[in-house]
Amino acid sequence: MMGNGGDILYRMTHGGRHRDLHEHLVRDPRNVIEVDHLTKKFGDFTAVDDITFDVRKGEIFGFLGANGAGKTTAMKMLTGLSFPTSGTGQVAGYNIWTQSEMIKKRIGYMSQKFALYGDLTVYDNMQLFAGIYGVPRAEADARICNLLERLSLVQEKDSKVGDLPQGWKQKLAFSVSIIHKPEIVFLDEPTGGVDPAARRQFWELIYEAVDEGITAFVTTHYMDEAEYCNRISMMVDGRIGAFDSPAALKKRYGAGSIAEVFDILARGAKRGE
Repeated sequence: MMGNGGDILYRMTHGGRHRDLHEHLVRDPRNVIEVDHLTKKFGDFTAVDDITFDVRKGEIFGFLGANGAGKTTAMKMLTGLSFPTSGTGQVAGYNIWTQSEMIKKRIGYMSQKFALYGDLTVYDNMQLFAGIYGVPRAEADARICNLLERLSLVQEKDSKVGDLPQGWKQKLAFSVSIIHKPEIVFLDEPTGGVDPAARRQFWELIYEAVDEGITAFVTTHYMDEAEYCNRISMMVDGRIGAFDSPAALKKRYGAGSIAEVFDILARGAKRGE
């Protein structure tokens, strides 16, 4: 997946932005993610186009944009699932080019597609993912009991996940993604297909996780969810169109909502939904 070392070194030294492969990239100790001129191309198509931003420890960071704007592609580079074409970055203090396995040990990830096993019980799914994340058995049992109580799923622990309502599935998937207490949890459109009431409950879980010291990186195309974030980055055609707190962006664009801000930015977008 990574290719040979020579290929990586070539990419990093022939783009005009040479980096030592073992260079510590963190510029500001307040940041848990730092991205510098990150680009991802697929042939002639540039999915992510020269983006630079940072994410601070303990914040809810919103990564917004329409479908096809480049959100998921950027997240895959940050989580070690894909390598950039050019640019650099660090996640939890580790280089996205050379230390992707270290990054994976310190993050949680919830994809936009439901990732739990529908034919296994709630309890068995929790045990399985605790083991995958390397949580010791004794600790895993305590954490699972705590999560079941917090999610009000004690009575359903022996039920198959596939039989649960969609909102419960999403909340369970999120809880499993942080069962190992990661530094950062990446949530890729986690509330897609969930009704408004369940979406609000899901965000309450995010707030609780952040209160416990976890940084939340959330991609979404629901513009109202941006209001829940400390800072947001708006992707338009693979680029960052705006980057700031929701209040600052609304003031800058004279808008009453983040949806209005995005409408202003997206008017010139060339990529469709």
